[in-house]
Amino acid sequence: MTLAHVVVVAAAVAWYLQRLQQRSGAGSSAAARARRLRSPLVRLADLIGIQTARGRQANQWAAGAAGEKATEGRLKPLAREGWTVLHDRALPTGNANVDHLLVSPHGIVIVLDSKKWSVRWPLKVESGRLMHGNRDVTRRLNGIRHEARTVARVLGCPVIPLVSMDGAPLVGGELVLDGIRIVPADHTVPALRSLARRHRAVGEHPGQRAAHLFPRK
Repeated sequence: MTLAHVVVVAAAVAWYLQRLQQRSGAGSSAAARARRLRSPLVRLADLIGIQTARGRQANQWAAGAAGEKATEGRLKPLAREGWTVLHDRALPTGNANVDHLLVSPHGIVIVLDSKKWSVRWPLKVESGRLMHGNRDVTRRLNGIRHEARTVARVLGCPVIPLVSMDGAPLVGGELVLDGIRIVPADHTVPALRSLARRHRAVGEHPGQRAAHLFPRK
């Protein structure tokens, strides 16, 4: 094999590994959604400075993917502490996925939703509604409600929902709305450790079942 062949093969392998990394792990589903939205026409519009609805949606999904990847990095110490840490897991029905599914060493199940919202506006709870600046975004918590209920039903045990918020500052440091706790991204791991200390599951540790029942997206 000539040097030129070696270079070509090495480049092809590097390209394949890069693509594989982009399409697996935390944020892969959101990144794939962003790629699908960025059709050739949308890319052309972006290049000439024209904003489109699909382009804005693609940017939102891409930001979500970046937030999930950042959370994946933050969660790595927990895996070394005996936690089961699963990323981008499919629910048994529908197209929804769980950003991060965690099981503490003592069997506490937590559904963690990564969000990356604009830093320009603070996030607050006002009159029972979640507000991002002046915009009511309460419905954007419906996803984690559904995910937590589904995981609880499949595993047959309580599930704690938690939102990791990257970007938007939280008024008061942390927020709670309808039992859903929202914490700043850099406080996610301390919040998880605190939950693990305060709660203990009864019965079989559900970590292996969770990995089996919720496959990679």
